[in-house]
Amino acid sequence: MFVKMAHEIIDPTKWTYAQVESAALPSNSVAWSVCSQFPTEVHLELREAGKIGDWNKGRIEHDVQWVSKQYWAFRSELKVPEAKLRGMEYAELEFESLDTFATVYLNGTEILQTDNHFTIHTVSVPLESLKPSNELVITFKPPEPIAREVAKKYGPFRGGSCNLGDRSRMGIRKSQYHFRWDWGPELVCVGPDRPIHLHLFASRLKEVNTCARVDEGLKKTLKVEVITEGKDRNIRVELSSLNGTVIKTQDTKVIKNEVTLGGVEWIFGDEVDLWWPVREGNQTRYQVKVELLSEAGEVIDTLTRKIGFRRVELVQRPLDGQEGTSFFFKVNNRPIFAAGSNWIPIDNTLPSGTDERYRKWIELLVKGNQNMIRVWGGGVYEPDIFYDLCDELGVMVWQDFMFACGVYPIFPDFMESVRKEAECNVKRLRHHPSMALFCGNNEDYQMILQWDIDQKGDPLPARKIYEHLLPETVTRLTDPEIPYHRGSPYGGKGWDTADPTIGDVHQWDVWGGKEKYYQDWDILGGRFVSEFGIPSLPDIRTIDFWLDGDETQRYPQSRLMQQHNKAGSHERRLAIYMNENFRYAEDLERYAYLTRLMQSEAIGLSYSLWRRAWQGPRKESCAGVLVWQLNDCWPVTSWAIIDYFYRPKPAYFAISRASSRINVGLRRTVAKNRETDRPRTFYEYGAFQSREVTVELWASNFGSETKVNIEVHAMDLCTGWKGQTKKYAVELGENRSTEVWKGECPAPSEEEAYDRYAPSGSIVLYAVLSSEDGTVLSRTSNWPEPYKLLDIPDPGLQVKVQGDQITLSSEKPCKGVWLDVEGDNDGLEWSDNGFDVFPGDDYRIRVDGLNGRKITVAYLGKEKPTRV
Repeated sequence: MFVKMAHEIIDPTKWTYAQVESAALPSNSVAWSVCSQFPTEVHLELREAGKIGDWNKGRIEHDVQWVSKQYWAFRSELKVPEAKLRGMEYAELEFESLDTFATVYLNGTEILQTDNHFTIHTVSVPLESLKPSNELVITFKPPEPIAREVAKKYGPFRGGSCNLGDRSRMGIRKSQYHFRWDWGPELVCVGPDRPIHLHLFASRLKEVNTCARVDEGLKKTLKVEVITEGKDRNIRVELSSLNGTVIKTQDTKVIKNEVTLGGVEWIFGDEVDLWWPVREGNQTRYQVKVELLSEAGEVIDTLTRKIGFRRVELVQRPLDGQEGTSFFFKVNNRPIFAAGSNWIPIDNTLPSGTDERYRKWIELLVKGNQNMIRVWGGGVYEPDIFYDLCDELGVMVWQDFMFACGVYPIFPDFMESVRKEAECNVKRLRHHPSMALFCGNNEDYQMILQWDIDQKGDPLPARKIYEHLLPETVTRLTDPEIPYHRGSPYGGKGWDTADPTIGDVHQWDVWGGKEKYYQDWDILGGRFVSEFGIPSLPDIRTIDFWLDGDETQRYPQSRLMQQHNKAGSHERRLAIYMNENFRYAEDLERYAYLTRLMQSEAIGLSYSLWRRAWQGPRKESCAGVLVWQLNDCWPVTSWAIIDYFYRPKPAYFAISRASSRINVGLRRTVAKNRETDRPRTFYEYGAFQSREVTVELWASNFGSETKVNIEVHAMDLCTGWKGQTKKYAVELGENRSTEVWKGECPAPSEEEAYDRYAPSGSIVLYAVLSSEDGTVLSRTSNWPEPYKLLDIPDPGLQVKVQGDQITLSSEKPCKGVWLDVEGDNDGLEWSDNGFDVFPGDDYRIRVDGLNGRKITVAYLGKEKPTRV
């Protein structure tokens, strides 16, 4: 976002809203109500005024459907003192976002109509039409009838079938998730949802393009291109550090061509530093200030923007000894394993997304050892604060264009709207050092595989968008060029979006698709897994929020629990995975805990196994893991690893542990006795128990070469037997995983075990990785599965609290320890949670914000929390 000075910028005030009969200018008889905030949206205002209930609770979502079917108007006062107009030659109104079908009136005259939610709209205003007090009115048409008319004319449109809203959504350029998704409600919003400005000027800086280039030799160049508007003037360009130290400055004349253009180009050495993703180096940024000068040298206008010097590449090259090609990001010549999350919109009502809320989310991502976020294509191009925070905190951004789960049309007006949308947002985002990728769409190529690939004509006409319009726009407008990928998932081999050897994949054969076992992630991966996940219930307080005191609904299969779970076939699918892995729990709190534990086990395992496949140059078998999803847009049972109220689930911490700088991993493989035995994870519980169990040990290192020590312990849950500790001194290679050991699973002698269990049927393994000075850097464990068949003894867990430090110890292995507090848990920040504890290995964590609150603990076998 530009900071504009010198030329006058006036924002409208005194906003009111009203329900109206049409998009025409409202009559004087309309009853206006004062807006509670601005920017705003009609559902927000109606809820704040008590005219509708909170759709986040109960079944109120159904009660508010009438809102989006009406016409609405917003009115404001635009004060323009006469003194502000002196010397001005131009006036322009800028609307950062109007959602969606808006008609704008200034002093009773229509000046603008819009039909694209994703575009910044501007309109020139005659200076003589402005008064000291001006009335700005914006009316909004209901989107759904327009979408249906477009579908009737150009459709029918085809789209995803898993609770992804009315398919007519694809014919209009509006946030697609508003029409319902399999994690969100149907809340079709309308309103002026981003700021509005009036610009008054005689001359101004219209556009600044900062090209912060880094070549292959890491030489840094800054090119600043400036477009001015109005009288020809001179410009001054200044580069400074964020603490104000000026690095370079230069005055230059603008050149009058088709546009008034000027700029500078500078080459730098060590006086400027590189921007790095988090944990790879510093997130050094600089400020570029461009001033428009009069002939006398007075400053007429100023634009400032923060930039970073970085080189980003998407590397797709052949691999050694494997089919296909790599798919990894390289920043400043350094290959980066992307460990991150998918991002959906911050809220159903976008104006609810304050700067503070965005900061909280991105900080949670970074504190969870994640370095990439994918802005999913069914939401919005996020506001500037989102990308500013990613720059500041070192988060690489995978940016989808706003197309999701559908076969979109290409009629001329639609294509022209998309062209303007793409240009607007590429220009707005291109200077951010965090921008790692522009991606054409979400799962649109995959839609063809769900229909008829062999139908006559092109089954995906929007290829003209993804393969021509969008890449041409990115190439033309980004310098240095930001990588472009046609879609997610996309491999480039015909229509096959599921090929694990090329491009990226969405792995939904766990939970969805073929409903495979999550224990088999290692054979279900790909070069870059940009979507996958398993849902869980959120924190019990979040559930109680939507239950809103209705105790008759406080059980897992109740009507209100169904209302706040939008996933297709969710109850059946969740039942399958819960039944396969855990014992039944009818109590809501126990059930909720077990769903979260299952999600944590599945997601933590995936990051560990896929990270293992990052094995160095030309062996980048898997180079990225982005879980679906980081966040929720309302209180719901979903795939999110943090719920709507910022309450992390155990999976959040499991990812954090698996994505630490150095990580240790364990895997057991139980051999089949014959091909018709059960799936491999559960062989030992088949009709004929396997006698062969293999364990693999590895470690992964995202840093430089380093020496570590690893201890592997084994113990029997039933008897207390402990195996001999295995110790390994290992030199970990730079930025890769290292295989450490493979051998037979430790167990009591076969004679002791034969009549009781298979060789590993009750043997728990855990590993501790330490630096040479003894500092514990990583822990992991491997339990026999499924958990439902284990008779887990009382672990004798002890929890000691000393200020903000907590120490846990146990007499026997303890699975899934979840610490919490009684009452409200707002303001708490746990350094770790949802972990396992083993005898002889005290587990120490920190909790900020405890302030004397009483701690509770739950774990597998004692799933209801009890006070410590």
